[in-house]
Amino acid sequence: MRIDLATAAGSPERPNEDWVSGALPASGRGGVLVLLDGVTPPRGDHGCVHPVPWFTARLGGALVELSGYRPDLSLTEVLASAISRTADAHRSTCDLSHARTPQATVVLARWDGRVVEHLVLSDSVLLLESLDGTVRAVLDDRLDRLPPGSLASDEIADATVRNKEGGFFTAAADPSVAARAVTGTTPVAGVQSLAALTDGAARWTEVFGEGDWADALGLLRKAGPQGLIDRVRELELADVRAGRVRLGRRKTHDDATALLVEPG
Repeated sequence: MRIDLATAAGSPERPNEDWVSGALPASGRGGVLVLLDGVTPPRGDHGCVHPVPWFTARLGGALVELSGYRPDLSLTEVLASAISRTADAHRSTCDLSHARTPQATVVLARWDGRVVEHLVLSDSVLLLESLDGTVRAVLDDRLDRLPPGSLASDEIADATVRNKEGGFFTAAADPSVAARAVTGTTPVAGVQSLAALTDGAARWTEVFGEGDWADALGLLRKAGPQGLIDRVRELELADVRAGRVRLGRRKTHDDATALLVEPG
């Protein structure tokens, strides 16, 4: 089994708010991948004394533990329990009802000898490659379906649509959002590889249009996750020099994380 991962901060002045892990049981059968993209709050009070990396580390650690240790729980139940556990860790010091309380997008996958289970919440992406090379992207596209003008900017989602009916959902302090995630299962015998990308790494396809998701997975296999991220950084700088044709109002560099798993 091969697990290859890489992550890069969007700016040297800010901590990386992404979090990623791949875990294998001692038995060697099955495994878990967890990828989180912490949501950067706007400047000012967000009701919490903890930075976003604290939150993603707590939530990510709980997801790895529960996914690996509790096979009796569905991934929806795993996410709900991990959100509750993380909320309990700072409930006494922070205002968890604040719309900007620390939160993250989630990609979660778990596989054994029978199936690959998956869960995606918000705008990170999971790729599943079949034995014939076909690549299926598992996406939660609620952000893309928001009416024009719903977001305060391309980077900052307004509190009126975040974790609201008719808007989009992220993992924050309310465990009930786990039921909003995109979930499913695939027979493990038909899966050649899995990949997970935060939106900073997915820019290669989604922003710059360098290839489709199958091409992105092919680049991951050929150049590795760091190679994909390096290519995204090159494209970002080239676009800035060209007048921000593709980036527009987006930040020049976002935190970028990629993970590739080949279960065989």
